[in-house]
Amino acid sequence: MTASTTKPPPEAPAAPPPPPRGGEKFLGRPGEFLELKVTDTDRRIARYAAAAIALTVAEAALPSPLPGVKPGLANIVVLIVLWRHGWREAAWVSLLRVVAGSLLVGQFLAPGFFLGLTGALASLAALALAARLPRRWFGPVTASVLAAFAHIGGQLLLARLWLVPHDGVFYLVPVFGTSALVFGIVNGLIAARLLKEPT
Repeated sequence: MTASTTKPPPEAPAAPPPPPRGGEKFLGRPGEFLELKVTDTDRRIARYAAAAIALTVAEAALPSPLPGVKPGLANIVVLIVLWRHGWREAAWVSLLRVVAGSLLVGQFLAPGFFLGLTGALASLAALALAARLPRRWFGPVTASVLAAFAHIGGQLLLARLWLVPHDGVFYLVPVFGTSALVFGIVNGLIAARLLKEPT
């Protein structure tokens, strides 16, 4: 007689790892996750960015006498963030507003997006300078006017180098300069008024 042999049962496949919870990212190995902590600063930036995006979308629906001439209402939010929380958070709010706003109005990666991004970067550079000025003498109105002129200057420069390779684009400087001055003052006054409100 020969002894009978029995094969051991096959091992059951390993159970898949549980799905990641909110704020976690799966690393690829079972049971290992990277927890992404959401700070109060992240939440604050998200709230301000949402307000700036809403103003950008609302502004896109307003009629404009000339392409590029807009009040720049979202800059009010950026000014408030700059004054209360510093330039870094203001930069986050501004750039998130440009990207998300262009996605919502259907202009992402279109010429309008790059014009808006260039203007935002130029205005952020101006705000970085304005943030270093003594606040006793230079307030939100000064910062708003500087940012408005930097914004329109950056857009005109990009338009000259890329979209309209002709010096005739600079004939629009008086029109854009006047709008930058007017809207810069108005937005600065609104920001200064809102900054007096308790947080």
